[in-house]
Formats: sequence, structure tokens, C-alpha cells
Amino acid sequence: MIRVLFNKKGGVGKSSLTVNLAAIAANNGLKTLIIDLDTQCNSTQYLDLLQENQENTIFELFDQTISFHIKRKDTFEFCHKTQQPNLFIIPGSCNLAELESKLDSRHKIYKLRESLQQLKPHFDRIYIDTPPALNFYTLSALIGADSCIIPIDCDDFSRQGLYSLQLEIEEIKQDHNEKLKIEGIIANQFMAQAKLPLQIIDELKKEQFYVLNTFIPQSIKMKESHQKKKPLINYAPKHKLTQALVALHQELEAQ
Repeated sequence: MIRVLFNKKGGVGKSSLTVNLAAIAANNGLKTLIIDLDTQCNSTQYLDLLQENQENTIFELFDQTISFHIKRKDTFEFCHKTQQPNLFIIPGSCNLAELESKLDSRHKIYKLRESLQQLKPHFDRIYIDTPPALNFYTLSALIGADSCIIPIDCDDFSRQGLYSLQLEIEEIKQDHNEKLKIEGIIANQFMAQAKLPLQIIDELKKEQFYVLNTFIPQSIKMKESHQKKKPLINYAPKHKLTQALVALHQELEAQ
């Protein structure tokens, strides 16, 4: 299963959800890979693997598709071990932006899908963290994925953005990837005591958007886990936020 976490709106918790869902999968014994496509490299930093002059990053994986003077590496060589058993990552790179126009002009939009097909036999689950834009890299991920998960933060901007996002994903499905589906919308950083989040969710459900049943509460524990460079399943396994993430993972796996 290859899952892409995507929303064109920034600050909705894509990287936090990507890392924590992947870490829970790994904790359950599933060999799991994260691919960090965001130039901010938040997933890579979260797992304490952001290093200067690091080799075998996502930048090099894409670069070798257009640099014929270098010896091509096997895709699996880009998968780095993390401190957690069963959890691997292809680290992000802030240099991805400088490659985008070259890749696009040379029609390399299907190259990530080829890499994913090579990686799929090695991993039980693959999670892809994307930038907050439908750019070359996000489109590449959606072309190669089985599903898309959309995190929102339950405000009106998020709701309005879902209309265009749903249409764009449907277009990608029709033109490039007929198996692609929206696996669900995650209500993230959810404030149970406030009226607006519940109102937004009720409206989305009435409009036939598939909002997942598990809401992820707002908690300082997430920021603490960022600082400690540990996913919550390792840092605070009994905390209510961790348990909500575990429940979300179970809900996704049960579909």
C-alpha cells in the first residue's frame, strides 16, 4: 500500500501525520518506508536524519534520471534506516526545487512511479510526505500511489480548498492513475470543545466528503515529540494523542 498525504494548504500537519502513521505501522511489525518530497524536509528532520552533504537523498534519486554521466544507483540504496526497527526513509532535500523545471521539461513525471514499483516488493507500507502545492513532485507521487489521505485543520479555508482538491485528484485518476482513491479526510489538530470544527465536519459529511471517524486532538505532546526527534509511539505511547493516532491507523488499515 502506497499512501500520499497531501493538502495544498500548509500547516495542516502532513509531516507529523506521515511520520507517526508510518511509525505505528513499523511498530506493528510492518516494514515501512517514508518518502520526503517536501523541500522543508520536516519528516526527515523529525526522524533526526537531516544532515548537510548527506548522500542518497530524494534529490539524488530524481537527479540520476536526468544526469546520464553518473552511474545509476538501485532505488533501494536511497532507503535509510531510522532508529526505529522496520522504519526507513528516503530523506528530503532543500535542493529539490532547483531540479523541478528540468524534470518537468524532460517529461520525467512517471519516474517516481517506476521507483515506487521497484520499492513495493521490499516494503509492506510506503507513506509519502508532499509539499503544500500540486507541483511536479506531488503529481509524481499521486501518479504512483494507491491512495491519498487529506489532513485538514477544520476551518473554512480548509473546507473551501477541498472542492478544488477533489476535482484535481479525480482528474489525475482519469488521466494517469485509475486506481488512485481518496482514502479519507483527517480532522487534525481537532478542538473538541469548540463548535466550529464539528460544524465544518458535519457540513463536509453532508456534502458526501469521506471524513474519517478518528479525530486527532490538538496537543503540545506533538511538538515535544518533534523536539525529541521521536514519533509518539516511541516517545509517549500511552498519551491520548498517541492513542488517537493508533486508532486512526487501525481505521485506515481496516478499510
